[in-house]
Amino acid sequence: MNDVNRNNDPHPAACGLRYPPFGGRQNHEPSSSRPKTAGLVTAVIIPAFNEAESIGAVVAELPRAIVDRVIVVDGGSADATLQRARDAGAEVIEVGLGYGRACFTGAQAAMGADILVFMDGDGADDPAGIAALIAPIKNGTSDFVIASRARGEREPGSMAWHQLLAGRFAGALTGFLYGVHYSDMCAFRAIRRDTLLALGMREMTYGWNLEMQMRVARRHLRVREVPVSYRRRLGGQSKVAGSLSGSLKAAINILSAFARIALQGSRSG
Repeated sequence: MNDVNRNNDPHPAACGLRYPPFGGRQNHEPSSSRPKTAGLVTAVIIPAFNEAESIGAVVAELPRAIVDRVIVVDGGSADATLQRARDAGAEVIEVGLGYGRACFTGAQAAMGADILVFMDGDGADDPAGIAALIAPIKNGTSDFVIASRARGEREPGSMAWHQLLAGRFAGALTGFLYGVHYSDMCAFRAIRRDTLLALGMREMTYGWNLEMQMRVARRHLRVREVPVSYRRRLGGQSKVAGSLSGSLKAAINILSAFARIALQGSRSG
């Protein structure tokens, strides 16, 4: 686990942190068997759209000893996503279309939470990585922690080459502008709720993840990347990488978001 490379970063990495290796899907101990850590409330927010094949297993697999709340934000699913999320024990919110809208709505709804973890509902993100994401925030050494699939172990067929390239390209651009060199735009990430709400997030579609990374970097917050394992989705088709049209739409949204946020920064600077 390393700090993201920032030019002249005034916040050196904390030493001595060690986390268990990430593995396959497994059942975690019930919350009654282990105490919550550090006294901070952690909420996991899962934006979902037609994830009935996977959402129940994703919610059930979360390590409830360190996760206090689970909020599934549904963007108008036409399948049984809502019911299966409820059956698995999640709080469920219904919103309109828009990945960023779902994430922001979940953040607003997570009142009382100190740390927000964002992850997808397709089963590709390994919940075992949540401990590594929230630990640097709990011990006060990082403000924003993002998972890196590029630096971690990827199950064959879990990630397309153009997804890896897009993450590297976006990281190079943020490095050029702000001195923060990300290796990925992974949705799996953790941030303090008050920090997120103070960022002034505006992107309500697939530009949300990049916008968060850019705004965090522009504010010179302490950023850390954590290598994670990445798995093939449990079912369905990716809205972004699953089709050419989906990939093109997401790419346009992300590039447009980058231009808008960069211009906002130059005007304010």
